[in-house]
Amino acid sequence: MTGRQDWLPIPPGSSVRRGLLVGSVLVAGGALLAYGAMVAYEAPGPLNQAKAVVVPHGGTTLVASALRRAGVLGATGPFRVFAALTAWQGPLRSAELLFPKGASVATVLAILRNGRPVQHLLTLPEGLTAARIATLAAEAGGLTGDVELPAEGAVMPDSYAYVFGADRGRVLIRAERAMSGAVEEAWRSRDRGLSLRSPRELLIVASMVELETHLDRERPMVARVLLNRFARGMRLQSDPTVVYGESGGTGELPGDLTRAGLAHFTPYNTYLVPGLPAGPICAPGSASIAAAAHPAASAALYFVADGQGGLVFADTLAEHNRNVDRYRASIR
Repeated sequence: MTGRQDWLPIPPGSSVRRGLLVGSVLVAGGALLAYGAMVAYEAPGPLNQAKAVVVPHGGTTLVASALRRAGVLGATGPFRVFAALTAWQGPLRSAELLFPKGASVATVLAILRNGRPVQHLLTLPEGLTAARIATLAAEAGGLTGDVELPAEGAVMPDSYAYVFGADRGRVLIRAERAMSGAVEEAWRSRDRGLSLRSPRELLIVASMVELETHLDRERPMVARVLLNRFARGMRLQSDPTVVYGESGGTGELPGDLTRAGLAHFTPYNTYLVPGLPAGPICAPGSASIAAAAHPAASAALYFVADGQGGLVFADTLAEHNRNVDRYRASIR
């Protein structure tokens, strides 16, 4: 073969070496890309303290925007990318969820898919009237819907858990079922020989016990005094029943109970009405319900404050009057 050659021969094996070089670069680049993605996926986020966020129902873009406004995410792009790449792990949930300080995209996605909704509590203390219970339910954050005034004494004092968006009425229905169950159980297990004729009468007595003392150890004795007087046909003369009637069911007066109040007739004034008042005067707790079903063994017919935060009991009027004199002397 003759003539000038203007090309250089390719050494044997050089194409293989070039392929290996290009492949190595691609692998290294891919590894670097994967490493960068993993760093972005697990890098701490901007949240400077744990925060509960209501995650809206909708697509990834809507969720990302809500989390960015709440400070959980910085840029939304990486979140949307990783949400798509990990879509096989499950859908993103709409709920009120708690995100920890510095939550990474990985942590945020895990919480959105598997986190438990934030639990709120509606706490109903013992001794509240139905009106006060309705107000607490209406003011509770995160609940929806209107509140209907429950029947007096129908709601069991306790703390009731709920999630954001729960219906107020349904939470109160749970509380009413709890009270119904507690009273029915107390009635089934009550001491034999009680002068009460129904679960409702037991509930009425329990509501009076609840407001006559704040000490659980005294509740069985208070119940016994009320039941002893009831069995004898004596007026129960319970101040809290008068307050309930005079206040129109709120249980609160602008000042102290007066002689005029004691003399004013309402169906709840047990200084004037024989037997039990017309109905419960508050929501009694479990200790008062138990006391009404299992009162102490005693012949006591009277009690009065002892001036030290408790009560003192008496079997006779003469003994009771002496206790009253001692109490008056202690508060002068």
